[in-house]
Amino acid sequence: MVAVQYTGMDSPVRKLDQVSADAGTTTPAGPLAPAPPPEGGYGPALVTLETIRAAAAVLRGVVVRTPLLPFGAPVPGDPRGGTRAWLKPESLQPIGAFKLRGAYYNIATLSPERRAAGVVAHSSGNHAQGVARAARLLGVRAVIVMPSDAPRVKVERVRADGAEIVVVGPSSEERAERAAELAARDGLAMVAPYDDTATIAGQGTIGIEIVEQLAEIESAVPFGGPSPFTVLVPVGGGGIASGVAVAVKTLRPDATVLGVEPELAADARDSLREGHVVTWPSERVGQTIADGQRTAHVGAIPFAHLRRYLDGILTVSEDEIARAMVRAAREARLVLEPSGATTLAAWLFHGAEIRPDGRVVCILSGGNVDPARYEDLIARGLAAGG
Repeated sequence: MVAVQYTGMDSPVRKLDQVSADAGTTTPAGPLAPAPPPEGGYGPALVTLETIRAAAAVLRGVVVRTPLLPFGAPVPGDPRGGTRAWLKPESLQPIGAFKLRGAYYNIATLSPERRAAGVVAHSSGNHAQGVARAARLLGVRAVIVMPSDAPRVKVERVRADGAEIVVVGPSSEERAERAAELAARDGLAMVAPYDDTATIAGQGTIGIEIVEQLAEIESAVPFGGPSPFTVLVPVGGGGIASGVAVAVKTLRPDATVLGVEPELAADARDSLREGHVVTWPSERVGQTIADGQRTAHVGAIPFAHLRRYLDGILTVSEDEIARAMVRAAREARLVLEPSGATTLAAWLFHGAEIRPDGRVVCILSGGNVDPARYEDLIARGLAAGG
């Protein structure tokens, strides 16, 4: 595939150039592997490892280098009690979710003139919190368009960081349209939640950390010798999956990167299977408890990345998500929101669909959930088998 430079609204005003990737295509593997992109086709420029490294430098001291936590039974014979599965808890970020990475890098690399005019974003919660916090840290005005059914805890935290909130209906399309209107009317820079190369680059720093941390673990206690590994990453709009896949597959081409979606919002799975972006009705994706993954379709820019780098998609049920939340609380002492538990659900209940060799890393995307709702979800998980 020949990639050309993306010429979207923000591209002329970035301080750091985002150039097309020159790495070769990967061989699809794993469940529901996507079809390869057409040869000689054109599309948005892909984020490169160099840009992700630049993002990591900008984010140093702003975000937490979240640890890899061992999960499950120790591998037989491992003197340090190492496990096959490891958890990457982005729920430990200052805003309780990974979104601070992409939001901060996006705003930090806008031109001074664009930052001075302010920014606008649309989100059901975690991206909203990321933009609000990044804007406060950088001294930028922020306007956030949020749905009427956004979790209260997320709304309160956005407001606490000083952002202005505009409430619309539950549809992700309505949020996007309203944010675009505000951007045009007031000259605000759009900070896209996933369909933007700067956002993708910021999220991709998670992938660099995973590769570095696994190398440290491997050097201490080899897992039967150097071996490939698998990364499970949640897919909503596709931003985090895109960035992580680029970083991991560029640094470790032998690794497997699998996206994870709720069964009730599996539009990315269908998109990769069909070879074009597939949109699910908002009322359909709105049924999943994983509110952070209720996007009706993946973004155009993430889709180009996912087709090239992602090895496949796993889907998990609502009860499996709730059961994973129980297991995270009980066995890892972690509070997760439903979207943050989907990758753990994939590992716990779809292990047969994951390559049998090497370590497995589950990216836990966030832990922002209202206490009352958390109690209900834990009760559901316990009733379903814990």
